[in-house]
Amino acid sequence: MAKKKATSRAASTRVQLPPAEVRYAEELTALSASDSAPRPEGWALSPQAVVDFICGSDGVKVGKTKAGARVITEKFVGPRDIVQRCVVTLAGERGLMLVGEPGTAKSMLGELLAVAISGTGSLAVQGTAGTTEDQIRYGWNYAMLLDRGPVREALVPSPVMTAMRDGKVVRFEEITRCLPEVQDALISILSERRLMIPEMDQAGDGEGNSIFAAPGFAMIATANLRDRGVSEMSAALKRRFNFETIAPIADEVRERELVSTRAAALLAETGSPVAVDQSLIELLVTVFRDLRSGRSDEGWQVTRPSTVMSTAEAVAVATAITRESVFFPSGFDPVSRMPGHLLGVVMKDEAKDRERLLAYWDGPVRRRAEDGGPLWKRLVELRGDLEE
Repeated sequence: MAKKKATSRAASTRVQLPPAEVRYAEELTALSASDSAPRPEGWALSPQAVVDFICGSDGVKVGKTKAGARVITEKFVGPRDIVQRCVVTLAGERGLMLVGEPGTAKSMLGELLAVAISGTGSLAVQGTAGTTEDQIRYGWNYAMLLDRGPVREALVPSPVMTAMRDGKVVRFEEITRCLPEVQDALISILSERRLMIPEMDQAGDGEGNSIFAAPGFAMIATANLRDRGVSEMSAALKRRFNFETIAPIADEVRERELVSTRAAALLAETGSPVAVDQSLIELLVTVFRDLRSGRSDEGWQVTRPSTVMSTAEAVAVATAITRESVFFPSGFDPVSRMPGHLLGVVMKDEAKDRERLLAYWDGPVRRRAEDGGPLWKRLVELRGDLEE
């Protein structure tokens, strides 16, 4: 009976996507045990170990024997120099702004940096048009406020306040989605490194009216290039950040590997450990890269759709098609499912994107089929699936 209860309890605590500090707990422990380099005050790892955690390492030696060596997996596909600059920025207690097209792993990189530096990536603010200044600064437990007045116990800290108090990294996702007056609440925090609480002046409790940033406090913000003009950041706020542009994966082979491994991992996490068709991956990544860049490898012009053809979307499509093969295996042809899923990705912003996808089919897809590519010939036969 006890065993059955334990099993039931373990099943009930499973989550769809554990936080990075849980997924990579063993790697973080190995790095911490082997990390003898100097660490900035408040950091869980040294700058070199943070970069190794994100970019991967051949092996981290734990203890005195080679048997303790552990491979640190690559988690971010991109230039190591970018990650190093990000780490240097945060070590200097500057704000870090990650910008780029949607789906280029800006949020993932920010979470990994926060986890490696502070041990947690859970301190985060999600920027939206409805984000208020209270969500950046602090709120109040109004029942306690009415009973005891503006004392510290009545404060409801924001993630930013908690990060300042504890010397942690806080993330601010999609900052340009917030109204400018809400964004500007960060200016004094990032420049003065303290958060004023004017109401506390009335309390007379002798604790002061400010929260001062402890060593280790830093902010990582993200912004999509497609969102420029939604709520443009002020010049004063921009000066508080160092900007790093995260570009799409340049190497096609690396992108194929990433889409394949990430799709396989997602399928395994959801109980469908099945091999991903590599022909599907090759076709899918080629199509996404053509539509993303507006030009094929052969030099043919491609009309780009208004939506973003990101690597993350390619992973989602590869995962969905492969999962479909598990649920409906009889006579399943993964290539035949591509047009419908591609249409679902492309048709998000403008009705004309269907015409752009059809033009791509009549251009590069047909030309490759004429050159003898059997998979491309199969795609040409499926053109009707894209029509209304």
